[in-house]
Amino acid sequence: MANAADYDRWGPPGARYQPALRSSWSPGWILLTVAGFIVWWPIGLALLFYTLWSRNMGCWDRDRFANKMERMQWKMERMRNRMDRGGFGFGPPSSGNRAFDEYRMETLRRLEEEQVQFKEFLERLRHAKDKEEFDAFMAQHRTKPNPSADNSAQG
Repeated sequence: MANAADYDRWGPPGARYQPALRSSWSPGWILLTVAGFIVWWPIGLALLFYTLWSRNMGCWDRDRFANKMERMQWKMERMRNRMDRGGFGFGPPSSGNRAFDEYRMETLRRLEEEQVQFKEFLERLRHAKDKEEFDAFMAQHRTKPNPSADNSAQG
């Protein structure tokens, strides 16, 4: 039985937290920077900039990108395994009864097919109604004499 303390949700199994390179913010370094400001402010400023932009900061870890990519790859594998097992919102979860699962899949397929047929029927119905309205409009305008044609002939 797995122990909850051994369960690592955020990384690959066996991966442990490893701190980045040593921190530049040690108490001695901070005192040296403050003393640099007290003695002559450009020295303190130089020490501060060196501390902030030195490669000893944790954000300059060379393996950071590789670690992120490895972690993302592990998460994608975990998600792929979940999807292969079924469920997870992407596929129909199994009920455990194979006959029922087949019946459900067949019923869903039939309902989707009926839905497509019904949408096609509604489209044909709309088209027929539009054609009827257009034909009535054209019939109404064909019977009226065109007043602009009569005026141009007289003028």
